[in-house]
Amino acid sequence: MIVIVANSLPPAVRGKLKLWFLEPKPNVFVSGIKDSLADRVVEKVMKYCPLDSGILVFQTTQKAPGYRILAHGMPAKTLEMISGFQLILEKWDSPEPIPF
Repeated sequence: MIVIVANSLPPAVRGKLKLWFLEPKPNVFVSGIKDSLADRVVEKVMKYCPLDSGILVFQTTQKAPGYRILAHGMPAKTLEMISGFQLILEKWDSPEPIPF
């Protein structure tokens, strides 16, 4: 499975993605294409999208932890590697501590 989330995409790239992907929300694409095709699609998306597109790609893999995350440009979320795991950082604006 592959999920592509973008801040914005050029119309030509968005049109091509709609050939193999569902678009449940604007600029969010989901597909179950095979890994070899997914790799080629990701390569083309990264090549033809400007950096201000802010793309995050979530792709399943056969290796642990079972996924990989790729970023292109300046996505709205921050990608971080912690103890070998790729994670997406969220800002927390709560003035109160979280009770556990």
